[in-house]
Amino acid sequence: MNRVWRRLVGLLVASIFVLMPLFINAQTVNVNKDGWLDEVVFFPEKDLAKAIDMMTKGDMDIFFKDIDDPVLFRRVKENPQLAYSMSFGLYNELTFNPVGPEYKDGRLNPFSNAKIREAMNLVIDRQYIIDEIMGGLATPKFVPLSKGFPEYERYKTTISTIETTYKYSFARGQKIISDEMKKMGAELKGGKWYYKGKPVVVKFIIRTEDRRKAIGDYISGQLEKLGFTVERLYKTSREASPIWMRGEPSEGQWDLYTGGWITTVVARDTADNFQFFYLPDSSMSFSPLWRAYKPTKEFRDLANKLANKNFASMKERNLLMTKALHLAIKDSVRVWLIDQNSAWVRRKGVDAIADYAGGYSARVWPYTLKLADKTGGRMRVGSTEVIIDPWNPVAGSNWIYDNMLVEATIGRAFIWHPQTGLPILFKIKSAEVTAQKDVPTFKNPDTTWLKLTKVDKVTVPSDAWYGWDVKKQNVVTAGEAGVKEAKVKVVVNYDDIIGKDKYHDGSIMSTADFIVDWILGFERASKDSKLYDESYVDTFNSWRDQFVAWKIVKTNPLVIEYYINYSELDAELTAVAFAVSGYYPWHLYAIGMRAEEEGKLAFSADKAKAKNVEWMNYIGGPSLSVLKDVVERSEKEGYIPFKNFVGKYVDPAIAKERFSSIKKFYEKYGHFWVSNGPYFLEKVDVVAHTALLKNSKFLK
Repeated sequence: MNRVWRRLVGLLVASIFVLMPLFINAQTVNVNKDGWLDEVVFFPEKDLAKAIDMMTKGDMDIFFKDIDDPVLFRRVKENPQLAYSMSFGLYNELTFNPVGPEYKDGRLNPFSNAKIREAMNLVIDRQYIIDEIMGGLATPKFVPLSKGFPEYERYKTTISTIETTYKYSFARGQKIISDEMKKMGAELKGGKWYYKGKPVVVKFIIRTEDRRKAIGDYISGQLEKLGFTVERLYKTSREASPIWMRGEPSEGQWDLYTGGWITTVVARDTADNFQFFYLPDSSMSFSPLWRAYKPTKEFRDLANKLANKNFASMKERNLLMTKALHLAIKDSVRVWLIDQNSAWVRRKGVDAIADYAGGYSARVWPYTLKLADKTGGRMRVGSTEVIIDPWNPVAGSNWIYDNMLVEATIGRAFIWHPQTGLPILFKIKSAEVTAQKDVPTFKNPDTTWLKLTKVDKVTVPSDAWYGWDVKKQNVVTAGEAGVKEAKVKVVVNYDDIIGKDKYHDGSIMSTADFIVDWILGFERASKDSKLYDESYVDTFNSWRDQFVAWKIVKTNPLVIEYYINYSELDAELTAVAFAVSGYYPWHLYAIGMRAEEEGKLAFSADKAKAKNVEWMNYIGGPSLSVLKDVVERSEKEGYIPFKNFVGKYVDPAIAKERFSSIKKFYEKYGHFWVSNGPYFLEKVDVVAHTALLKNSKFLK
C-alpha cells in the first residue's frame, strides 16, 4: 500500500505544471479560524506502544508524533478503535561537527575534512535502513529536497545522477576515507585509526526516542568497520540539544548526530534549503554549529542567491539549483539518509487533517482538529515531548514540540493549505503583487484574492520606511537612503482590524503592534544597541537583502505596502512572504527588551550563554519574576519602547493600560504568553511538561 501511495504521489507531482496546485484534487479543508475545541490537553508519552494502547483504551485522543515502527504500524492498521493518516515531510540525516582538523583538546575530528564527509555517503547502505529498520516506511535520500514534492520532481534528472554516483559502495568510500585520514596524520594499526598515539574516537550522539536509535547503531557499526573507535552517546532530544545545537563545536563534545527534520508545510519552493542547512547565513545562525560552517565561496554565494531569489528566470534558477545540488553533496556537513512515509494515529471519532508534509502537528491543526460528532469538547493530545526550551517572542524554542503549542496561540495572517501548500487566508482580505517583468513569480488561475501585474520597473516611494537608525532612534526613509527601486511591490489589505482585534490579555490591537518588532530587528543587529545579539546578525543580513521598505497606507482598513527583492514561484506565496498580522503585541516585546537591556535575561540562547544570564522564558522558571518586575515598573512609568518614534502611535495612558492588562493576565494564569490566536495557554508546567490550551472565546 505504501509503495503504491508513494508512486501515486510521485506521478501526481510529476504531471503537474509548475504554476498549478500540487494536488489537483486536494480535499476541502474544514477550517475554523477560531478553533473547533473548548480545550486541548498536551502531555508527554515517549513509549509509542503505550501511546497506541492509551488511544485504544480512550486515555488519549490523538498522538502528535508519527509512528515509524512497522510492527506498531501494523497494530494500528488492525485496530478497529484507531484511524491514521500519512505524511511525507519527515526526514533523517547525519549532522557532522565540521570544526578542525583538531578540537581545542587536540583530538582529531575526521569530519572536518569535506572529502571524508562526502565519502560517508558511500559507506551507508540506505536501502538496508529502509528494509531492515524502517520496514519499508521510507525512501532513500541523498539531497536536501524531499521526494514527492515539486522541487524534487523539477530536478529529478540531476538527483538521479547524484544517487547513482553515491550509491552504496563501502569499498570505494573506505579507500577515500583511508587516503584522507593518512593525509590528516592518522595511522591505521590493527584495523584501528590512531592520531598522535591515541585511538581516533568518534563521539556519536544518537537519539533514542524513535528509529534513529537503530539507525545510529547501524552507522556506528559501519564506522567501526572503517577503523574508528565509536563512543555511542544515547540521548533524548532534551539531553542532546544543549550539546549539538547550543554547545560550542570547537570543544569537541560530539562528532556526529542523528538529525531529524520535519517540513511542516507542503513546500512548493525550497530553493532556500541550501542556505538553511549548509550556511552560516541561515536563520539557524543562532546556533554555534551553523556559525562554524565554512562552505566554499562558490557554494555560499550560490546558495544565498537561491535563498534571496536573486535570479532573473527559471532557466537561471534551474542552473543554480543544479549546481547547488552537486556542491551540497561535496560539502556534506549533512549526509541525508531517508525520507519517511509517516503514519499519524488518532482514535476513531476524532477529525484531524494530516498535512502532507508535517502530519498532525503542522500549523493547520488548531483550525481543523475537532471531535467528529460536535463542536467544542476536550481533546487529549500526546507527544513524545512537550515543552523543551524556553518560549519568548523573539528567539525562543525552535523545537516542533514547543511550536506545535505556540502555533495554536498565534493569530496568523494565513496558514498553508495542508495539501497544496498555498495560503488559506485568515487576517488578509486581499493582496496585489506588482513585479518586474523578469521576476519569476506566477499566479495560479483559480486564485481570486490576488491581483498580479508585471511591469518594467517597481518604484519605491521616498517616504517608505527603509530602515531604523539605532543612534538617532528614528526611521530612515527610502528617500534618505537613496533607495528608488525594488523587484516586487506587495499591497496587503488586512481588513478592519486596528482598534478591533483583541489580544489574550484584553488589549486592543493598534498600529504600534505592527511596528515595534520591525524596529527590534535593527536593534538586535546593531553593536550600538544594548539589544545587540551577534548570533542574529547573519540572519538579519539575509533578511535585509530581501526586504527593501514598507509603508502603512491607511489603518481603517489596514493596508500596508511592502517593497522587496524577493519572490516565490507562486505569486500567492510572494504576496504573503512578508505579511504579518501583529500577532505579538508591542508590550509583549517591550518587557523582554527591558529585561535584556538591563542585563537580567536574553532573548537568544547564545546571548544568554555569552552574558551568563537566563535564556528568557515567558512561561516558566526564574524569568517570570524578572518579567513581573519589569511589567510593574513599566505600568507605573507608562513605558513606550523607542519612544521618540513609537510614541507617535501610543498614548502613555494606553501604555499603562497595556502593562496593567498583562499583569492581570499573569496574576490569573501564571505566565506572560499573550498573543491573539484561537487558543490561549491557560495552564503550563515546564517541569512536568504538560500544558492546557483553552479556546480564546472563554476570555471574552
